[in-house]
Amino acid sequence: MKNLTLLLVSFFLIGFVSCTNSGKKETVESEPVKAAEDDGWELLFDGKSLDNWKLFNDGEVTGWKIVDGILENSGVGSDHGGDIITKKQYKNFELVVEWNIDPESNSGIFFHVQEGNTDAIYKSGPEYQLIDDTGWPGELEASQYSGANYGMHAPEGAEKVKAGEWNTSKIIVNGTHVENWLNGIKVVDYELWDDDWKARKANSKWAEEPFYGISETGSIGLQDHGGLTKFRVIKIKEL
Repeated sequence: MKNLTLLLVSFFLIGFVSCTNSGKKETVESEPVKAAEDDGWELLFDGKSLDNWKLFNDGEVTGWKIVDGILENSGVGSDHGGDIITKKQYKNFELVVEWNIDPESNSGIFFHVQEGNTDAIYKSGPEYQLIDDTGWPGELEASQYSGANYGMHAPEGAEKVKAGEWNTSKIIVNGTHVENWLNGIKVVDYELWDDDWKARKANSKWAEEPFYGISETGSIGLQDHGGLTKFRVIKIKEL
């Protein structure tokens, strides 16, 4: 009986250690590793390196850093420096990004970005707006809230983003059709280059920017604009 008791205790301890180690592994791997295992998804950020990225209109990434698997911009960016883009270009895709913004900060996600034609990333590709909706010190226009196609289409049905909380954004581009999603809700839906899009551009800050939004393909971009923004899951599936 004594030997049987010792044997049972041994099996229990082995099972406990195995379950404990398994739990730790799951916590460390979290979403980025799971994303890599999903069929068709490509990780643009693996929590370890920036090998898939470069500076817009430049070369090696500077200013950005990886802290405990989280990608952080410099926190002191400006309109003409520090924005990063993927080395690979994409045409039709579904992009998922998890992000967390500091108080009174803003940033953006761009697509179909092309280099060499403009001095700023936002003059090239459309921007999915990221901002501290509830703590921004100034008055925001409707198309400046998180989830907006910045300066063009205001988000509808979205809850306001609060600083310090993680959010999930999704951008779907398929031909001319674009959808912006925020925390599981589709907040923007539009067609590139139709009459409505052209009218909005003509009445926006890009009226005199000939290269804004015209490319059918290009890089994904992240903005180092004002204040600190953190990114963790960044994955894409080509359609």
